[in-house]
This record gives sequence, C-alpha cells and structure tokens, in this order.
Amino acid sequence: MPTTPEPPSRARPAREHGTRAILDRYAEGDPAQTLRLDELLSGLGRRAFGMLLFVSALPAFIPIPIGGAIAGPLVVLIGVQLLVGLRRPWLPGFLARRGPRREALARFDRRISPWLARLEHLIRPRLAWALDHRAAATFTGLLLVLLGVLTSLPIPFTNFLFGAMALMFALALLERDGALMLLAWLATAIAVAVSGVLSGTLVEGAMHWLRAVGA
Repeated sequence: MPTTPEPPSRARPAREHGTRAILDRYAEGDPAQTLRLDELLSGLGRRAFGMLLFVSALPAFIPIPIGGAIAGPLVVLIGVQLLVGLRRPWLPGFLARRGPRREALARFDRRISPWLARLEHLIRPRLAWALDHRAAATFTGLLLVLLGVLTSLPIPFTNFLFGAMALMFALALLERDGALMLLAWLATAIAVAVSGVLSGTLVEGAMHWLRAVGA
C-alpha cells in the first residue's frame, strides 16, 4: 500500500548568537591585540548598534572620573545616529580604527558572563516594534543622548549606574528584546527626571548660598 509522503517540515531560522557567545569569541586570542571598532561591528547587521553601545559603555566602569568623560560622548554619538534614523552605525575614521584591547574585553567578559548566563533564561527576541519602529528608535536615540550627557557630567558615584543603563540598552539591541528595551526606557526616564530635580535643587541651593555670602 503506497504511503503518502509527509510534507516537508519548515526549517526554523537559526537564532543569532547571544551576547555571551559574541563576547566569548572576541575574548579569544592575543590579549595585547587591539580590537578595532569597525571589525567588532562587521557582520552584526542590525545588532551593530548594540555592540557599539556595549563597547562604548565599558569606560564608565573604570573607577576613575575620566571613564564617564570617555563613555558619555560615545553614547551621545550613538543616540544621535538613532535619532536621525541611521540603519547602521557610522564612525569617523579615527574612532573606527580604535577599540578596546582584547585583554580588557576578556576581563569584562569574565565579570559579566555569570550575570549574562542568568539573564539568558529571561532575555529573548520579542516585541520587535520597540526596536524597529521609527518612533521607537527615535525615542531610544533621545534617551541615549540624555544618558550620554549625564554620564559625561562629573556627578559622584553615578558612572556605574549610568553605565549599567547603557548596557541595558545594548543588551536589548543585541538580543532583540523589546521588553528589555521598554525597561531601559523606564529606568533612563526616571534617572533623567531625578537628575533634573537634583540639579535644579543644587543650583537653587548654590544661588541662595551666594546671595547669603554677598549680603
């Protein structure tokens, strides 16, 4: 009795490598080698903004004041490009030829890898509109510009906090997780609002002090 051939199964598209796998790959090799930014971004397609943001946020975790002064402008540059609607990141030549040493990236990879291993059970591709819709990308760009400005300011004890928020955006873009992007929006909006209130309070207090001194 002839058998009815089974319909061919639809092959599911392979999921792109996660952030941890990408970092592990970059960490292998000569520790003294400098990983150029243009090489780090090649082949990542629409996730290139996420990798650039990830690398740009690293200086914020250096326990010296200059870390924020390095990370902040880079975050602003990425935010501006999302604001104007670029589909791929653009870097001037002098930045494209620079990048972190493999040793520094490997060290950061070892520190963050346990956290990424836990997050991998929660982070997954979803809510693509929060990543790909033009209005969503514009809003993300605006928040990144504000976050970059805050990171650049010499506000004590905030570099790690603002750097963590930048990493949240980076992971959302790398893992294509719109839910994580919504969380990054909320956290950054709160941080910007609180910083604005505190800045206004400090300015007002300084004016009162100056008037008291001049009286």
